[in-house]
Amino acid sequence: MIGKLSGTLLEKNPPEVLVDCHGVGYEVLVPMSTFYNLPAVGERVALLTQFIVREDAQLLYGFGTQAERQAFRELIKVSGVGPRTALSILSGMGVADLAQAVSLQEAGRLVKVPGIGKKTAERLLLELKGKLGADMGARTQAVSDSQADILQALLALGYNDKEAASALKALPPEVGVSEGIKLALKALAK
Repeated sequence: MIGKLSGTLLEKNPPEVLVDCHGVGYEVLVPMSTFYNLPAVGERVALLTQFIVREDAQLLYGFGTQAERQAFRELIKVSGVGPRTALSILSGMGVADLAQAVSLQEAGRLVKVPGIGKKTAERLLLELKGKLGADMGARTQAVSDSQADILQALLALGYNDKEAASALKALPPEVGVSEGIKLALKALAK
């Protein structure tokens, strides 16, 4: 129904923003990834939107990119995942990270998102498999099996996604798992 809003950004109160479109102010809920990329209050803004109608509310969700909106639409199709939970997932991890977690079947990365338990994470992995990977997974870097194992090891050791990903980038492409873990730990220790 409402696919896009363009107007002046009036207020920024995470996760909600107020956008003035020719005299009408729209309250829009946005993921933190979109929120951080918004212009200053008083500037022009354009958001792709998803309009959700429930018995007790009519809510408008906004996204900075088409990939975010598409991921949101796929997430709300999953049983037990509503718009608020989908927004939380997109706030906790980027679309590329989500697509990578789904393609590698990494429930541990999804459980780190507030509000996502083990069962919900497993359901997400099952129902999103093949849905995010086709278009969004192509944008994520290709990860070999050994790199996936190294990443899992670093996450299990308590490093966050960003630290583990930066350590992986520093590794030679054809490194073995045990040698890769050693090199990654050395890089992270610096």
